[in-house]
Amino acid sequence: MSIKNIVCIGAGYVGGPTMSVVAQKCPQLNVTIVDLNQNRIDAWNSDSLPIYEPGLEAVVQEARGRNLFFSTEIEANIAKADMIFVSVNTPTKTFGKGAGVAANLEFIEKCARTIREHASKDLIVVEKSTLPVRTAETLEKILHSGDSKYHFEILSNPEFLAEGTAVTDLHDPDRVLIGGGQDELGLAAIQKLVDIYANWVPRERILTTNTWSSELSKLVANAFLAQRVSSINSISSLCESTEADVGEVARAIGMDSRIGPKFLKASVGFGGSCFKKDILNLVYICRTYGLSAEADYWEQVTLMNEHQQSRFVDKLVSTMFNTVSDKKIAVLGFAFKADTGDTRESPAIHVVNELAEEHARVTVSDPQALGYAKTDLAGLEEFVTLEEDPYKACEGADAVCILTEWQLYKDLDYKKIYESMNKPAFIFDGRNIVNHQELYDIGFNVYPIGKGQLSHL
Repeated sequence: MSIKNIVCIGAGYVGGPTMSVVAQKCPQLNVTIVDLNQNRIDAWNSDSLPIYEPGLEAVVQEARGRNLFFSTEIEANIAKADMIFVSVNTPTKTFGKGAGVAANLEFIEKCARTIREHASKDLIVVEKSTLPVRTAETLEKILHSGDSKYHFEILSNPEFLAEGTAVTDLHDPDRVLIGGGQDELGLAAIQKLVDIYANWVPRERILTTNTWSSELSKLVANAFLAQRVSSINSISSLCESTEADVGEVARAIGMDSRIGPKFLKASVGFGGSCFKKDILNLVYICRTYGLSAEADYWEQVTLMNEHQQSRFVDKLVSTMFNTVSDKKIAVLGFAFKADTGDTRESPAIHVVNELAEEHARVTVSDPQALGYAKTDLAGLEEFVTLEEDPYKACEGADAVCILTEWQLYKDLDYKKIYESMNKPAFIFDGRNIVNHQELYDIGFNVYPIGKGQLSHL
């Protein structure tokens, strides 16, 4: 079976960029991204894409209309597909067994049933969503159930994208991982997907495994990265107590080739759609197999992250004379990281909610995420306002909190901000991105993460 028509179900943060790059790099293929959300599809077909990702607009403009298409006609496109990528949401369950930890596979199962109903030939179905180990087995059972007259090969092809660098990650990946059955049909299906990526990815970076190893590798990769963040954050509080500098500690240990420097920046905590969800999924899988100690170990990573966010607020309140009631707090940054508008699991959500509970008057600013912030903070309008201009957000503020590492916030005129604030003026740098000594010299009382405070009080 030759691959000519590729369909991706799901036009979100994974499906949209991934398939756009596939279309860009493989002009011989027709790539159609389908989604039930008409507004989202309309946005993909416009000059205002539904997600912000550096470099993505150029990729889409190059391929769209040539061999890249966006549509809500799911059934018709399934019927003509040779290969289908499934890239729908797999959120953490909020109900029933496994609530709070297990993945909700409702949308995955619905996709499988829709594919079975509308397929017109044998198909390769590629898991692109992050899934629990052995989900492929469930998909296979659904696809081959009932009166299905076609054969479906299931492949696991997890994404390893970092928001803010997704296009670069797709153009020049560390690795592409493809898992599938190890029989003749499974290996042939794996090769079909290998051949697609080989259009631009060096063959030595394309790893092939069995299905289960591929599915688990995605969860483990995110768990290990999040673990490093929580590890250095746990040390940040110790540094504050001992007058050590977490940046110097991180630099010292990061120069050890066995450790390396990445993901060792202390902060207010990690966010994003994957880290917490994937770790909790890993915790649930461990408990399902009776591995309680292993589950407890990985759960601590998320608990430490939540502790770091609460610790940030506790320090702010205690520093500001044990009350922030009716004080204006300017929050600079609401996206979970720079160069994205994504706010899922952003530490800023936790921080702003806790400040609102303390009856602070919070003004939130972000260059890309205010639309999502309005939804995330619904119900807090009594205490929270949104302001795109960071200077206006800081006017009359008692304190400034930097929660996202946008370059914009590194380059602000802090002397101008200081002059517009109430005194004493506080700044809490939750990302350690500004020059603390310069801010202190201006007149700020400065409170970094994992470093000694610089205070005039």
